[in-house]
Amino acid sequence: MRLELHDVAIGDGPGAALPRLGAVADRWVPGFVAVETENAPTLASLVAGGRMRPETGRVTVDGRADDAAIRASFALVDTPTVAEPFAALTVVQVAREELALAGLRADKASARLLLEEIGLDEHERTRLSALPTELRVRLLCELAVLRPEVRGLVVTTPERHGGDVAAWLSVVHDLVGRDYTVLTITGFAALATIESLPTPEFAPAAAAGTDAVPETDTAPPSSPDDTAVAATPDTSVESDQP
Repeated sequence: MRLELHDVAIGDGPGAALPRLGAVADRWVPGFVAVETENAPTLASLVAGGRMRPETGRVTVDGRADDAAIRASFALVDTPTVAEPFAALTVVQVAREELALAGLRADKASARLLLEEIGLDEHERTRLSALPTELRVRLLCELAVLRPEVRGLVVTTPERHGGDVAAWLSVVHDLVGRDYTVLTITGFAALATIESLPTPEFAPAAAAGTDAVPETDTAPPSSPDDTAVAATPDTSVESDQP
């Protein structure tokens, strides 16, 4: 699935709530877009995830402007005021809530089994506010993809929780390597770090050029340098609500 932001914006000029930006996230191609100010990342996530229409520009999935398809296929991950779990909840409580939303068994035993599968069983009683950033990203992404219709993620400013950018970026890369389309909304400093780090080759060996190449609708990137990156200037936000 290819998610593309075509010069989307909310407002105009230096005071725009969401300055003009563009980005691409595709199969085996993680997408990144940098915005600043308190509310712009949330607005960018809502627009990218098909939850809000931009005043200018458009968002497409596989070349189509289809907000309903984007909403169905892309989950918002840790988006402030929209998809951000309460900081005081424990990891197992967050897991149970998301299991229920995914229509799965949400008892403690099921939540503990899930946490064991994703390597977070020792943190089941840890409050979300105390969980290291890379583990927070792992938890919330793995919970989001439990929903059977979800094939893509819009991850919002994981760097705001501190920690090593390379650590949480490895979680993003892992999801991309599992054929999820991931767009990360981030800040300029984190984006600079991301650009300085090597990008792995995500395409399976068969798709990269072995004897048996399966047919796919979208070709994988030709080199590990195909990571899609976009950045916009810093602006202020006119309103506290998207």
